[in-house]
Amino acid sequence: MQYQASVNKFSQPLVQQLLDNADKLRLGIEKLENGCTIIDAGIKVPGGLEAGRIITEICMGGLGTATISQSPYTSNWPLTINVHASNPVLSCLGSQYAGWSLSHGKYYALGSGPARAMATKLKDGAVEPVEELYKELEYRDSAAQTALVIENDALPPVEIVEKVAAACGVSPANLTIIVTPTSSLAGGVQVVGRVLEVAMHKAHALHFPLENIIDGSGSAPICPPHPNFVKAMGRTNDAILFAGQVHLFVKGSDEAAEKLAKELPSSTSKDYGKPFADIFKAYEYDFFKVDAMLFSPASVIVTAVESGKSFRAGKLDNALLDLSFGA
Repeated sequence: MQYQASVNKFSQPLVQQLLDNADKLRLGIEKLENGCTIIDAGIKVPGGLEAGRIITEICMGGLGTATISQSPYTSNWPLTINVHASNPVLSCLGSQYAGWSLSHGKYYALGSGPARAMATKLKDGAVEPVEELYKELEYRDSAAQTALVIENDALPPVEIVEKVAAACGVSPANLTIIVTPTSSLAGGVQVVGRVLEVAMHKAHALHFPLENIIDGSGSAPICPPHPNFVKAMGRTNDAILFAGQVHLFVKGSDEAAEKLAKELPSSTSKDYGKPFADIFKAYEYDFFKVDAMLFSPASVIVTAVESGKSFRAGKLDNALLDLSFGA
């Protein structure tokens, strides 16, 4: 699956937008001694919804749009993020997916955004992408500057910064790291803004041919923040699990489109039925014990473009959403 679009090229103007409007967006900007720029979107500064919206578009590699609106489709939570990507495979899986594991000492975080598409490692004397996913996507990017988004409530140590820059083949001075705590407004927005990405990831897990997904959009309610990390994480997940809506446009047979629609919703998971924070606690806070099929939108429409037929599955659950959001 060959693409020409550079997720780093198209996202850099958005990174610059954060830097140019840091005061307006209530962001903190720090330049490290090695030249790396750190953008704090909610640790020592307030940040906000608009910062989260722009960060969502950065995560999508500049190939998607994110808007915030009021929507009546949930009973009590009208504030909604809407995302669209005309190239959802590249935008969501090739950039937005949080697939880069980063650790040093006690610091651990997952990296998302355009830097992932540049990151390489040495394996058996050969240069390979850090993530195996890029071999399947047959996509690699290169650029003079890059950016990585980290969901964490602490700034990364310099060792993480150096590791990211080295893997991407750039000097730290050409690297920007954006940090968004889950409990912050910006952090909540950029996680809920992954509603289309989780659908793409589940479609991949279901072995639906990625080359047959040609367009897509999604929306989900923006959750109220919570100071407790587990509850904050739970709410961002539940916004998608209980009220996320996705519409995919696919090539191929009606049978394949209908099968995808039936298998995509979160309600197909054995773990569906209670707030994510409760599920996480029941599994003793081991993320890998949670059924991977849970992470998907509540309601989906899959349109088979060659026949014009659409298939709908799943439903919104206002009661569970209220329970999670603390109504």
